[in-house]
Amino acid sequence: MDMKILIVEDDPAIAGVVRSQVDAWGYEGAVVEDFQNVLEQFLQWKPQMVLLDISLPFYDGYYWCRKIREVSQVPVIFISSAADNMNVVMAVNMGADDFIAKPFDLQVLMAKIQAVMRRAYDFGNQIHWLEHKGAVLNTEDTSLHYRGERLELTKNDYRILQTLMENKGKVVSRDVLMTRLWETDSYIDENTLTVNVARLRRKLSSLGLSGFIQTKKGMGYIIE
Repeated sequence: MDMKILIVEDDPAIAGVVRSQVDAWGYEGAVVEDFQNVLEQFLQWKPQMVLLDISLPFYDGYYWCRKIREVSQVPVIFISSAADNMNVVMAVNMGADDFIAKPFDLQVLMAKIQAVMRRAYDFGNQIHWLEHKGAVLNTEDTSLHYRGERLELTKNDYRILQTLMENKGKVVSRDVLMTRLWETDSYIDENTLTVNVARLRRKLSSLGLSGFIQTKKGMGYIIE
């Protein structure tokens, strides 16, 4: 499994040195360039760790840590010159796994990265989410997130949405969806599936996702 590390640091010199170091140790580093859309880049790149500064343009590191924690438990290490007790405590309370004060020794940085990686992964795990057009389905707790809002899903809601998002761009037949729902303890027939899809669409619309699930007449459903 390739271990990817996302570096959220607005000082190009520091970001470049850290990226070179993590690459030299066999990880794959990437540096955030758009500090208004850190979460979007996180979701697109799907890293196994985030190195996060506190002082950033537009929104601070605490904000982005909170947004990441809404969709993922991926390890986060704060790297900051603001290393007083209050900031360290805030970082931990936001869900950080460690805190490194600037200036730092690169060998110490790599030792901490490796320690957190060992605690967090058995190197067989996957990142647990599906994303499409800004909608994020968390497969760990079966919730859906969109534009800062969180939607709790029923078992049937989740299985329908998971199946469609796993096959986005492809038509999923009603038979496939019914077979997936049969894995629950509920009896599923044609009418029950229709009712479940209609209910899920209403929930998605309330979140601002009208038209997210499309019907292909005589074929099934699709997320495009």
